[in-house]
Amino acid sequence: MAQVMAVFKSIVNFYKMNVTRENIDALNATVRIDIAKTDYEEKVEKKLREYRRTASIKGFRPGHVPIQMIKKMYGTTVLVDEINNLVSESLSEYIKNEKLDILGDPIPKNDGHTFDPEKSDEFSFTFELGLAPEFEVNLNKKQKLTRYLIAPDTKMIADYVDNYSRRYGQFITAGAAEEKDLLKGIVESSDGSVKNDAATLSVEMIKDEEIKKHFLGKKAGETVEFEIRKAFPNDYEIAGLLKKQKDEVKDLQGSYSIQIMEVSRFVPAENNQELWDKVYGEGTVKSATEFEAKVTEEIREFFNRETEYKLRTDARDLALGKTPFELPEDFLKRWLLRVNEKTTAEDIEKDFDHFRDDLRWQLIKNRVAKDNELKITDEEILEEAKAFTRAQFSQYGLHYASDEQITSFASDFLKKEEEARRIAEKVLDTRVLGLLIDAVKVDEKTVTPEEFNKLFGNK
Repeated sequence: MAQVMAVFKSIVNFYKMNVTRENIDALNATVRIDIAKTDYEEKVEKKLREYRRTASIKGFRPGHVPIQMIKKMYGTTVLVDEINNLVSESLSEYIKNEKLDILGDPIPKNDGHTFDPEKSDEFSFTFELGLAPEFEVNLNKKQKLTRYLIAPDTKMIADYVDNYSRRYGQFITAGAAEEKDLLKGIVESSDGSVKNDAATLSVEMIKDEEIKKHFLGKKAGETVEFEIRKAFPNDYEIAGLLKKQKDEVKDLQGSYSIQIMEVSRFVPAENNQELWDKVYGEGTVKSATEFEAKVTEEIREFFNRETEYKLRTDARDLALGKTPFELPEDFLKRWLLRVNEKTTAEDIEKDFDHFRDDLRWQLIKNRVAKDNELKITDEEILEEAKAFTRAQFSQYGLHYASDEQITSFASDFLKKEEEARRIAEKVLDTRVLGLLIDAVKVDEKTVTPEEFNKLFGNK
């Protein structure tokens, strides 16, 4: 914990009011604002005169209502508003002028003073402040990080090619049913009480192997009988087959049949020019070898992102571990409870470790940015937004979107204030982490995807 400092008082005059700070220790302070009648009297009178000019009261012409009546009707409300404004403005101005680096927001303190305009025309308000700690970030070449280089293997490349073939595949009408096929037709109970004229039955999903054998080789026009509970023990599967709600099928039993109208089979796309054009754009890839190379490049780009993500995460953890400082934890817990009305003290306590790490990282990041005079430009924010947009497009298979399209989408995305702030914060994170990584020794190690995944096992 921070050592208790000697009590220090700073008195500054704002709006003719005394503002007094008392440092409890290095991380906690109180600020007291004393307000005299002369601080607010003129403003209150001015506001009441404005009310008088505009008040519409029965029996009086506008602007001729007696001022005493106005004071009786609105005096207390106007006084409270003006006092609140004076306190808020003077506290904010004091924090700014004294260059206090506070955490959270000031918390009103119950110090025995009451706000009662009927009994006094002088008022005092005291606020608790949580102060940011003083610290330095001193990472150097004695500290080490590892950049894990992930090598794609032949199986992974083949799986990627297969996934693209399946993504752009299609269903065709087949002859005799096989295990992977879907059967479309009319499903009906033996007594005719339950019927679905547009059923789809997956042969592969049939749980009973003997029943499954009866379906293999069947063709359109044929009918197959089966025990519904043996074939599909799960209520959700029966509900899907009969197009009913789960609760409606829980008591269904007995023999059912399907009159097959069509055998539908999924066929992956062939590894040819048509597929390559769909994946990467017309003419970009012209052979299976080029397609495999392009897929490999795509995997490497993904792995590079994962590599850098891991490196930045480790750099953040290293900075947190090598930069010890305390926080005004009691103050922060009370502040969190105050700003989150639906949150309990137990909830705050349970999540506080995560909040503390996030706050410590924010302070470290701001310190590094300030020490290195980092400035985030609009161009950097746009480039990050474009990278995010490309990743989104790629996720949906749109690898061949033009730079103009990417820029247009990214620019529209940044018009949302919250998203623009999030992107700017990410850019700052990346810049700061880059500086931290440059400050330490970075070794490289080639690993398999499996080995890389295990590195996150305890996260």
